[in-house]
Amino acid sequence: MSDTRAAAPTSKPVVLTIAGSDSGGGAGIQADLKTIEATGGFGVSAITAVTAQNTTGVESSHRLPIAEITAQIDAVREDFDVRAVKTGMLATAEVVETVADYAAGFDAPVVVDPVMVATSGDRLLTEAAESAYEDLLAEATLATPNADEAAVLTGIEPTDEASALEAGRRLRSMGAEAALIKGGHVPGAAVLDVLVGPGGAETMRHPRIDTEATHGSGCTLSATIATRLARGAPLETAVERGVSFMERAVRYHHAAGTGPGAVHHLVDLRNEAGRAEAIETVREAADRLAEGSGDVSGAAASAVDNVASATPYAETGGDVAAVEGGVASSGSGDAGTVAPGRISFGADPALGAALLDGRERDPDLRVALACRPDADLEDALDASPCAVADVDGGGIAVLSEDLDAALEAVEAAANRSA
Repeated sequence: MSDTRAAAPTSKPVVLTIAGSDSGGGAGIQADLKTIEATGGFGVSAITAVTAQNTTGVESSHRLPIAEITAQIDAVREDFDVRAVKTGMLATAEVVETVADYAAGFDAPVVVDPVMVATSGDRLLTEAAESAYEDLLAEATLATPNADEAAVLTGIEPTDEASALEAGRRLRSMGAEAALIKGGHVPGAAVLDVLVGPGGAETMRHPRIDTEATHGSGCTLSATIATRLARGAPLETAVERGVSFMERAVRYHHAAGTGPGAVHHLVDLRNEAGRAEAIETVREAADRLAEGSGDVSGAAASAVDNVASATPYAETGGDVAAVEGGVASSGSGDAGTVAPGRISFGADPALGAALLDGRERDPDLRVALACRPDADLEDALDASPCAVADVDGGGIAVLSEDLDAALEAVEAAANRSA
């Protein structure tokens, strides 16, 4: 046997971020590099400024000399095949103009996030730099301003769909190929994001998440969109998936620091890693129910129709695994255990919906046991320490943070109702 092992290199598209550093780790270069890696790219950077900040605010900011900024960009371009570029905090007119000159020569999509004010309210861009953005926007594949930034750049304040569309069209008239007007700063029960591009306009509405932990949201969104463009996704697809990514990243944010907190840059990666655990949880539950021995009696096994398990950051039915056809029809013929391949995500939409609805109130819920319609069992489950929910189409579901607690609840209720 050889003393050496063959290398197995991976190849990911290179994404360049030109932005400021955030010592708090939630925004800027730090957020960009985390997000680029998490969504399938290799991140390289050119730092424009060093900020001393955290979740409560910006203490100070120091812009790097232009020569140091250009040296970083040149070093990256000399060695890497850059497949997408995103810009963030550029601080001064001179930096904006310098980056605009480079952008004109980039043979790759350019996503411009016109960072002007931090989430905390601290100003990150000089007034002179605001007017310098026109040349950079003219090179943008996509501009991603929030409502406040769009108002500064266009003179139009987005307060509803019509004004957001108008602001997006104004940015396109300034040269941007497309503009995404983000609605997070616009009051309302729902967040309204408007994409205006060559093919027309698209409006995306999603529920507003009750949190102020949005530090780094703009950086993270533009970084994930740039990475998806680098991977070859069409612009509309990159934006739609980026917006969905941000909804999950904000809901499951990091409770770090004494301020509101920062978005979860690796949320999709961590959620994907939890899929195997969800499958295994369903398999274990179905096997224990099918065997009807040990800590699960025949009464409990006969009460359960199906088992579902959610990934840690589940948001859609595609994040909830269940047994295809239910546990009653999943036997392999021997001990009645689940046959391989019979568990999949989205297999039981009604049970998945019940679990997701429960997670709206308690995001720690991970497991659901669907029980057959039975009035006595339903009455017995009223005393359960677990949450109980109706399942569309009939029956109820026992919801819990872990499998053992759910099985114990059904076992106790089945014995009381027998």
